[in-house]
Amino acid sequence: MNLNYYAKIRLLKNLFKNEIYQSRYKSVFLKLGNHCVVALIALIVIGGATRVMEAGLACPDWPLCYGTFLPLNHMNLRVFLEWFHRLDAFLVGLLILSKFILSIIWRKDLPNWLPKIYSLLVFFVIVQGSIGALTVINLLNSYSVTAHLLMAFLLLITTITINNKIGNNEVNQSLIWWKILLFLPLILTLVQSFIGVRLSSTWSTKLCLSFDQQCLILDTHKLFAIPVAVSILFILAISLYKQNLFPNNWRHLCSLFLLLISQISLGILSLKTNLKEPVFVIGHQLNAALLIAILTSLIGRNTYFNQKINQSFKSVIVGLNS
Repeated sequence: MNLNYYAKIRLLKNLFKNEIYQSRYKSVFLKLGNHCVVALIALIVIGGATRVMEAGLACPDWPLCYGTFLPLNHMNLRVFLEWFHRLDAFLVGLLILSKFILSIIWRKDLPNWLPKIYSLLVFFVIVQGSIGALTVINLLNSYSVTAHLLMAFLLLITTITINNKIGNNEVNQSLIWWKILLFLPLILTLVQSFIGVRLSSTWSTKLCLSFDQQCLILDTHKLFAIPVAVSILFILAISLYKQNLFPNNWRHLCSLFLLLISQISLGILSLKTNLKEPVFVIGHQLNAALLIAILTSLIGRNTYFNQKINQSFKSVIVGLNS
């Protein structure tokens, strides 16, 4: 299609802007984003450990702990878990705020969507911090605890999605139907996590196993594991059936299968030990976070029809010259 002169100039400016972004700033945002993903997963796991060890109110005030940043005079395992959970949350907030500030400073050389999406992340952090405060003020109200975890998962999903978008050096021609299929196990895993945190925050597991009371949530959690497992196994089967899907995504898909087996095993062991072994419960929470992270990463990946962006850049230059 023939372009008029001004349209060609605008296109050329956008391409050069993208090249400057790729060479100067992309690696900075990728490194900060990767650190943020690790910190978020650690935050979710430490939050699970805090809940398992009944340390959610070990620091009676907020945002400080016993009125100080480092409560050495009151330090024990439970205080340390709650204090470290808040410290990690603070570091996650700093990382996201740093990315937002850098995106504003460098906005002239960045894609227009980047500062906007980082501002959304900052908003999510503010909401998450507010829910964290309400969780302490409301003395670990079950709904506050549940919202706190789901907001952490939303932050994790958004951060990984941004990282995939930033790290994508190729024109994405991924199959839409494949991405839609991947959304199913992702949503089911989020729902299962919601049921799980309701289960732990209402003490329903111990009440059911010890007194045969409030077993509905536990039974729902166990039954809902079936569609989660089936959806993941279906994804694996489709990837093996369709040519090139599995070879180009085998690391993620093999990780999904191993995590699924591990998650089921840890769930059974947690129930068999009556939740008295924290390592099983915490591992169960870690696996859930990793499952969500890998499914989100798979959704954002190119599947197999890839075309190098540098080749596209050169072809446009040739077209402009002609």
